[in-house]
Amino acid sequence: MEFVITFVSFMVWPLLIGLVMTLGLEHLLLRQMIQPPTAFLSRPVSAKLAHIGYWCASWSLCTLITQRPWFSLVVVNALWLVVLQVSHTKYVSLREPFLSQDFEYFTDAIKHPRLYIPFFGIGLTIAAISAGALAIGLGLWLEPTLSASQYAMTAGASAWLMPLISVLIASIALSYAMGGKLAPKVILAPEFDLHELGMVAYLLAYARLARRPLTPTHDPLQAAQREVENTLTAVLQATREDGVEATDKSAFLPHVVSVQSESFFDARRIYPQVRDDLLPHLDRCHFTALAQGLPCGRLAVPAWGANTVRTETAFLTGLTPEQLGVHQFNPYHQLAKRAVPNLAASYKALGYRTLCIHPYPGSFYLRNKVLKTLGFDEFLDIAHFSDADKCGQYISDAAVAAKVEDCLLEAGDTPLFIQVITMENHGPLHLETFDNARLAEWYEGELPENCRELGIYLRHLVNADAMIDQLSTALSRLPRGGLLCFYGDHVPIMPEVYQTLGEPNGVTDTFIWSTHLPQSADVAQQTMDAVRAADPELMKWALDCDGAFKTDEQCRKGDPRVINIETLGSALLQATNQHVRHSAATQKFRSLS
Repeated sequence: MEFVITFVSFMVWPLLIGLVMTLGLEHLLLRQMIQPPTAFLSRPVSAKLAHIGYWCASWSLCTLITQRPWFSLVVVNALWLVVLQVSHTKYVSLREPFLSQDFEYFTDAIKHPRLYIPFFGIGLTIAAISAGALAIGLGLWLEPTLSASQYAMTAGASAWLMPLISVLIASIALSYAMGGKLAPKVILAPEFDLHELGMVAYLLAYARLARRPLTPTHDPLQAAQREVENTLTAVLQATREDGVEATDKSAFLPHVVSVQSESFFDARRIYPQVRDDLLPHLDRCHFTALAQGLPCGRLAVPAWGANTVRTETAFLTGLTPEQLGVHQFNPYHQLAKRAVPNLAASYKALGYRTLCIHPYPGSFYLRNKVLKTLGFDEFLDIAHFSDADKCGQYISDAAVAAKVEDCLLEAGDTPLFIQVITMENHGPLHLETFDNARLAEWYEGELPENCRELGIYLRHLVNADAMIDQLSTALSRLPRGGLLCFYGDHVPIMPEVYQTLGEPNGVTDTFIWSTHLPQSADVAQQTMDAVRAADPELMKWALDCDGAFKTDEQCRKGDPRVINIETLGSALLQATNQHVRHSAATQKFRSLS
């Protein structure tokens, strides 16, 4: 009994003080959220126990390693402070708090610091690392180890070992058990779940759910793929009935190029001073798509400011966030382990060679594994480009378009499906130089001093628009022809611009364009005025998107012109089907002539 009393009296103060500090830091760092975490005493019992279990496990583990209970209090809370600060920064930039799936980004920040640290703050990062190093040095110097403490002299040199191990095991078991109870309580709305449960319980619940495998119950692309297969079968049968020697079905298939354009959205909708003629090739293809009866307009995507793979997954698989469940936040963890029905596999089954081009290291987001699992025949990453191909911080859209052209020319008799994921417009934009001399080409008037990022962004938008022209021209020159699908993955991160000039609602832009499909007879003036006349709603935001931190659901409500990204892959297959029908009819007409 004396041993227990001695242990408790020696350990209880750092244990309790550290627990209170975790709650104080949580309140301090997350109080600026629209829905900050509810008070600790008002949370469900399982959430309270999860938080207590986390603290006891973390503190006891650190104490076992360092033999310094007060030093462990500082270390564990310093790490907790980093998580909370990162969550705050992410929330301000991306409208979403820290997720359990985000822990891997700490290693990504070391491998790819330019993508992360500037948003956190270079000065803050240096200060945090310096303060951490200083605290570690002082802590190790000032506090004696448990083996040399007064407690050890009273109870024995290693008497502290078993109690700490017992606390560690018990608290881990408690946290694990509470995680099982918490998982069914979350609704996978991060801000709400964090508000209801607190940071620890919310992270623990999401982590438990993330262990469940992704098992889609159906293939959203199957019906569209079957339509193309049936059309090809009918076309070949009709060819034989006409007495013409049967042609391989691939002769009727167009090349298909889909471009996921980094941070692309039509800024003219929200910023009236952006010139109307900023994106002439987007306007042309949008107008042509309208005339061809192909999808075009605004696109609802599951990402805001970052998290490109969410949009990427939605396009390639057709799976909605509800179908993905907790994996909606980083689907590539699951897709690296198991294949699901997807667009690349559908095109491959139709006879296409499938190719992905992304000018960044292939290991990022595990794309080198995921794309292979999804069925892509080849993946061209940063290794296929050089520094001479850069525009700003990353490989230019022009260089990527040139690579696509090379692949199309080398394809021979094989139809290609090429998925392009660009990088040129990836932030942080404030690290680039603002070219004020060219601003008048893109923007009418002067930009406020704190809105220079918009000028940089517009320059990259113009380059993305030139990519549209480069690819549509390349496809038009090929006998086989082709389809071009172009869409933005999310809006850019420009917090000061949004605070000063207004914030977008997160909807991006898209179109599917064909080289061969006929256009309506009134396609004459392919200008912005013509686009507006044909589609008056194009340049307007949905009326119900007022207020802070709008959701995609709010932006879609009552707005039939907004396309869901999950349906875009099926629409591309349907456009392929239309293209095949038209190509077959054209070939038959030529043979009769």
